[in-house]
Amino acid sequence: MTLVDGPAYSALLMEERPHVIRTVKDNARALRRIDQLMRNDDLSSAEREMLDLLTLLVERFEDQHYALKSASPIEVVRELMEANGVSQSELAKIIGSKGLASEMLSGKREISKSQALKLSERFHVPAAVFLGI
Repeated sequence: MTLVDGPAYSALLMEERPHVIRTVKDNARALRRIDQLMRNDDLSSAEREMLDLLTLLVERFEDQHYALKSASPIEVVRELMEANGVSQSELAKIIGSKGLASEMLSGKREISKSQALKLSERFHVPAAVFLGI
């Protein structure tokens, strides 16, 4: 545990006046300050503490305002297919059958563990994504 220079940190707190981030503008301002601090290779203990505090404030704001929506395994497959230019016939080759690919994409059939492993290898994402885990 690193000791923080109390007087220096107090002065920095008075100068920076960090607060709970409530707006996109405040978030952008905090991100700019984080960037400035991160570019400095020789931060004081007070500046490191300020960097940690600002990072926590930004993370809290972004978790509340930019959270990713959950997606079903089939939605993930569709998105990955689109992003990678994979057609339904190419998907059929990956999982082994045109019929299975069609049923999977229509939601009539869930993705099996073996199919999840094949999709994981093809798209370079964890197999758990395709199993809804």
